[in-house]
Amino acid sequence: MNKPLRRIAIFCGLLVLTLLIRDNWLQYVQADNLKEDPKNRRVLIARYATPRGDIIVGGSPITGHAATTSGDFKYKRTYENGAMWAPVTGFVSQAYGANQLESIEDGILAGTDDRLFFRNTLDMITGKAKEGGNVVTTLNAAAQKAAYEGLAKRGKGAVAAIEPSTGKILALASYPSYDPSTIAGGSDADAEAWKKLQKKNNPNDPMLNRALREVYPPGSTFKVVTAAAALENNLYDGADVKTNSPLPWTMPGTTTELKNEGNIPCKDATLRVALQYSCNTVFGKVGSDLGNDKMLAEAKKFGFTEEQFTPVRSSASVFSEGMNQSQTALSSIGQYNTATTPLQMAMVASAVANDGKLMKPYMVDKLQAPSLDTIEQTEPEELSQPLSSKNAQILQSMMETVVKDGTGKNAQIGGDVTVGGKTGTAQHGENNSKNPYAWFISYAKLSDGSSPVAVAVVVEDENAVRDDISGGGLAAPIAKSVMEAVINSKK
Repeated sequence: MNKPLRRIAIFCGLLVLTLLIRDNWLQYVQADNLKEDPKNRRVLIARYATPRGDIIVGGSPITGHAATTSGDFKYKRTYENGAMWAPVTGFVSQAYGANQLESIEDGILAGTDDRLFFRNTLDMITGKAKEGGNVVTTLNAAAQKAAYEGLAKRGKGAVAAIEPSTGKILALASYPSYDPSTIAGGSDADAEAWKKLQKKNNPNDPMLNRALREVYPPGSTFKVVTAAAALENNLYDGADVKTNSPLPWTMPGTTTELKNEGNIPCKDATLRVALQYSCNTVFGKVGSDLGNDKMLAEAKKFGFTEEQFTPVRSSASVFSEGMNQSQTALSSIGQYNTATTPLQMAMVASAVANDGKLMKPYMVDKLQAPSLDTIEQTEPEELSQPLSSKNAQILQSMMETVVKDGTGKNAQIGGDVTVGGKTGTAQHGENNSKNPYAWFISYAKLSDGSSPVAVAVVVEDENAVRDDISGGGLAAPIAKSVMEAVINSKK
């Protein structure tokens, strides 16, 4: 070969090599970036070219799809009772992306998950349109309805309900809420609806998942954790042993007396009586006597200071470290820095009901292929053991006294159902200027000793008369209706 031809051949070879390198760079190195590029409409067009799989509750879909009348996208998402289920489903939108289950399980729902590769390949060969799989949840429709409707009557708040023996989430309600269907498309109407839902335009913040993402001061419901710490650290060895609790009691290092609400029998009260009447002095002194380290250790066993993934992320609840005795005393009655999600307080009640064993909370039971074959099944998982079985049963008896003879009477169900609970009224606002939050945590126990449900309710009733706000008055009736819904669904 003469020299000019050889040069041309080498040059052409280099061009081919360059093309191969570039092709491989695009297909393997930059593929994900190009796929996720917002300017790449082909991916979005393909995403909405076929119906999306469904999110299932109790065997029935709470999602669907509808054909669009204009634009590049053939289908958009629809929701049944969208506002009620939004804290579970989240949203998927042609214009605004997705969140919560719609985002976390997007691969299954959109049919693009690698575990559907064989099915998708077979469908491509046979000419069948690609289909999405299903997300089967642990939710109980009747319990969710009871929770949502109960909150709607009060104006603002959240409910979380768990099956103690497994960790299955049975209800997850937040109010006010929003209908994800209104923002599922890409029209001007969807844009206007999206604008109205943003916190800067709507101070009620309807897109906030209060059950998982909002942290509230728990008030006296936290005394259940403090009681558990007292028993686990052998500060007191039973529910009916008198405590060393003077009245009045001045917090260590201060000249400030810790006050109780009203003239209640708190002097040297037993743990049972102290929980029944919600004695600040008793549980404040318990926290102070145990000290910050022991109280923090017990709170962590219940899940405090850690995010939970259900798989939707729940904010970490707060119990601080490095506090002095008086700060620990206030934190031990749910004040000072202590803050918690409703899910976290449902976990506290759940662990007590489950004889001291805390199960990891989860809301996805299984993932299904379009053929309804199970791709992945969630197995219950123990998260921790905050209490021994003996101490859990002692604490159960104390919480049952609260409902039978104390501040939680509005949660009584009757018949062969025993209810244990704890009320709470949590101050908030600068100098306690705003209406307090009303809390109630509880569990129901059947005649065979099993506990099908544990519940946490927080109510933010801005329109209530301040003196009428109490956990027993506002939150306990909602908890009762949720527990009854779960029990009745099992009959």
